[in-house]
Amino acid sequence: MSKGQDRIDTNRRGDQDASGLRRGWTTGACATAATRAALTALLTGRFPDPVSIRLPRGETPAFALCRQTLNDGGAMASIIKDAGDDPDVTHLAEIVAMVRSGKAGAGLSFHAGEGVGMVTRDGLPIPPGEPAINPVPRQMIREVVEALAGEHGIAADFAVTIGVVDGARLAEKTWNPRLGIVGGLSILGTTGIVHPFSCASWIHAIHRGVDVARAAGVTHLVGPTGSASETAARRLLPHLPDLSFIDMGDFVGGLVKYLRTHPVDRLTIAGGFAKMTKLAQGAMDLHSGRSQVDLRFLSALAHRAGGDHAVMARIEAANTGKEALDLCQAAGIDLAAPVATEAQIQASALLRGAPVAIDVVVTDRGGRIIARAE
Repeated sequence: MSKGQDRIDTNRRGDQDASGLRRGWTTGACATAATRAALTALLTGRFPDPVSIRLPRGETPAFALCRQTLNDGGAMASIIKDAGDDPDVTHLAEIVAMVRSGKAGAGLSFHAGEGVGMVTRDGLPIPPGEPAINPVPRQMIREVVEALAGEHGIAADFAVTIGVVDGARLAEKTWNPRLGIVGGLSILGTTGIVHPFSCASWIHAIHRGVDVARAAGVTHLVGPTGSASETAARRLLPHLPDLSFIDMGDFVGGLVKYLRTHPVDRLTIAGGFAKMTKLAQGAMDLHSGRSQVDLRFLSALAHRAGGDHAVMARIEAANTGKEALDLCQAAGIDLAAPVATEAQIQASALLRGAPVAIDVVVTDRGGRIIARAE
């Protein structure tokens, strides 16, 4: 068992959500708990271990400490983040809080330690020039500091520095570089709890990507479903900046719905044939576990494109969307074009009149563009 694993709070192992998967804690919750432990030691000379905090929805988890130090200059405590069964890049990362006394009357200040990024672009919840510690974690930390200071009859004049061990390397696996968060990770979380394979967290990231792009004056966004379709879209639209490319993944609905109230001039949706087929069918979550290709739908499109009943029967007996596409290509039938058209119609309808022009790009498995509806 690793150092990280043996310092995860054993009292909460097996804490599961409705899906049977184990929940975890956000970096914001871990940073808050580490801050509470460090400030308690600074005020009393002793570290609480485990240390408990209250989350925004009332839960009171306890966290085991990984490291702690106390000296005349301040106190440091760290916690190993447990993301539960979520494939989170920060799972088992060490979240560090250093607390020092500040100048009298200065109040609470936040600082980025090693591995926490600095915000450099507009459009994020935190303004440029500030450490990438999001509003809810800041509020959680503020409440802890003010409560402890109040218990000791002193002002909450403290400097809190949050860091993540190896955070700069971990941040390379996130959207942070594209969003203009430089030097490390963000301290995130709105509830303090990580739900496994959270759709909400991905959609939240999509929204922040849109916000940053709009704040930078970007008027044309691209929502690819994966790396192959993003590469194809970049070849098609080489003039667009990196900020135009939103890592949409399977959540086309999450992106398009956000554009209803946060519009840009144009959105290009790019994806493989099967995923664009699901969008054409009206699915707004393209994950294989939540939507499936309807071969009868493809059969009807093929018939409209000139396919006879024999081709329709072979499509309906196919195993996959790709096999249906291959059958049509062999028969000289362009099935990708009507898929692109229907996908564009469905996505545009979801805008409910918002002034965004949508076009759809369909790629094959090699990333070659095989259809576009404008």
